[in-house]
Formats: sequence, structure tokens, C-alpha cells
Amino acid sequence: MGCFAFTSAGKKKQKEPRKRPASGTESPAPTSSGGETKSKASSASTPTRSIQELSEERGAQRLRVFGLEELGSATNGFSRALKVGEGGFGSVYRAFFRSAGAGGRVVLAVKRLNQRSLQGHKQWLAEVQFLGVLEHPNLVRLIGYCAVDSEEGKHRLLVYEFMPNKTLDDHLFSRAHPPLPWRTRLQVMIGAARGLDYLHQGVQEVQVIYRDFKASNVLLDADFKPKLSDFGLAREGPTEGRTHVSTAVVGTQGYAAPDYIETGHLTVKSDVWGFGVVLYEILTGRRSVERSRPADEQKLLGWVRRHPPDGDSFRSIMDPRLGGRYPAGAARDVARLADRCLVKNPKERPGMAEVAEELERVLKMEAAPPAAARG
Repeated sequence: MGCFAFTSAGKKKQKEPRKRPASGTESPAPTSSGGETKSKASSASTPTRSIQELSEERGAQRLRVFGLEELGSATNGFSRALKVGEGGFGSVYRAFFRSAGAGGRVVLAVKRLNQRSLQGHKQWLAEVQFLGVLEHPNLVRLIGYCAVDSEEGKHRLLVYEFMPNKTLDDHLFSRAHPPLPWRTRLQVMIGAARGLDYLHQGVQEVQVIYRDFKASNVLLDADFKPKLSDFGLAREGPTEGRTHVSTAVVGTQGYAAPDYIETGHLTVKSDVWGFGVVLYEILTGRRSVERSRPADEQKLLGWVRRHPPDGDSFRSIMDPRLGGRYPAGAARDVARLADRCLVKNPKERPGMAEVAEELERVLKMEAAPPAAARG
């Protein structure tokens, strides 16, 4: 297995790549070709700086450069037995490293780029740059990366903290896991809201638009604390004096805001829309799009709009796996909040700080026992 030194303070960016005879050429701290547009958070009081600039300054110190052989050893040759997930980027493996100081082993996650992925390198680079700079309890921690060019091809890997409880998506929609309790659902969404609020207005030099908020990108640690992952589609926010970023429309069907789809204008309120979709997912236990449902129920938002939070039929949309163990008034309040996140005019959507505060209030509402348990 590989050896992981916790005491290393990081290495400065190297001007020349280092050679590894057995693995190929290992790249220095990654930089993009042609800088990203500089941008600014609304609360910033200092001159704006781009993610690329911040990454070259901070990421080079915080992130460790791993060797390909080391990661191969830690994953037992990228064994299928250690594979814990797979997405558009590639496969994710559980990896075991020896700790230089603790005398035991450390479990981390290694994401390996699918070499057939056309957008893979760009997204890999975005992850390195954003997560090399951003730091928050509700963002997954990037430990380091590996970039090796060899005769076999280009190898791009990322090394993260390991999240043993997988994703919010797994616990909401997979029957392999027990139903997620009401309070846990709210606590997960509160943490996710705080993570988005940090991206939107918590970094002094730059504003970040996540652009791909969905349940499968919310990782859960051993205590079900949520952490946003997968920053491959993240973008810097608009520069001072501008209202949006114009960009190609990317993301996941069912979560992208209609104003973004129609115009290509990306703002932090695009993330708020996606958050509203996931709020309805935690209420209903249904995905945003389910083709296996009857035609009039395949699109979650179209279905729930026929059962508004103030209507008599609202309870019929609630996840049956909750078994009635939730406060009815709280569920209606979450739906009202989701509806505010999903208004057509993005300027009328709430900010994520307000969303988190409202969910905190709802969390304090006590659940009545289910009808079957009442005496």
C-alpha cells in the first residue's frame, strides 16, 4: 500500500515536471490554459482575484502531488472490489494508505478519470483549482491529485477524504438503505445550504456558482454530515458590475433552472433552483425525473404543483417510507420554501443564507407520532 504523510506541509509549484521512470511524467501544480475571468463575491471588499490565481497561490501549498504507482498500490491496482462509485468523470475507489505518524492506515477516496471522457480533463482541472482554494465544513476535502502522462495515455486522478455513507441520493432512493429519518433529511439540507451560501458569499476574493446541485453530489460522512462534492462544472460568478455569467448550458436534466436553460445566463440563483428541486425530493422520496412513473408523474415538479402545500391533497405526495413520522406543518413549510426557490424570476428566489435559516426554524418543529401509534 502507499504511504501517506500527514505531516507534509505541501510543496511549491515546480517550474519543470518531475520524471518518474515507472509511471511517466508527473505534472506540476495544474494551471488552466488561458485564465478564467476574474470575479467577485457580493460581500468582497478587496480586489477580485481569479480561482486560477488563488489556486496557484494556495492550492500548491495545500494539495499533495501523488504518484500513479502509489495510488495503484493503495487501490490494489484499481480493483473492482474497492470500487465504490462511478459517474461521468470516471470511477471512485476506496484507497488505503499507511499513516507516517499514526502507525495505522488511512482510508481515502481516489477518483480516476475515464480516459474516454471528452470533458474529463477540464473538469478534473476545475476540481483541483476550486477545491484547492475552497475550505468549509460542508465541502468535501480534496487531499491531492495525480497527473501523469505516459505511453499508455494521460492519467488524471483526485484524492479526497472518504465519505462512508455515500450520497444523499443513495439514502433517498435506494432500497438497499433504511429510510432516512425526517430530522436527518433536514439536517443534511441545512448543511448543504450552508455549503452553497459559503460558495455564493463566503469567499472574500471570488464568488462561486456550483452549477450542479443534486442529491448524488451531496456526500455523507460517518455522522451523516453533508459535504458538497464534484466541482467539475463550477464557475466563477460575474465580475463587478455584471449580473450574470454567459456560458454554455451544462448540468443534469431536472435540476437546471429554466432561466439558465433558456438564456445561458448563470447566477447564484441557478443553484437556488436546484436546491428547491432537491427539497421536493426529500419530501417525496422521488427523483426529479422518473420515466418509470405514469406520464403525468414522471416530472417531479409538474406532479407536486398539483398538490400545493396549502391544499388538502398535499400529504399524498409525502414519501411513504417516512411512515408519517414528520410534523405535517413542517413538511408544508419545507414545500413553501421549495416553491420560493422555484419561482420563475430568479431575482425573487431567496438567498442560501435565508434558506438555511428557514430550515433551521422548521427543524425545531416536533413530529407527532404516526396515526397507527396513537393511543
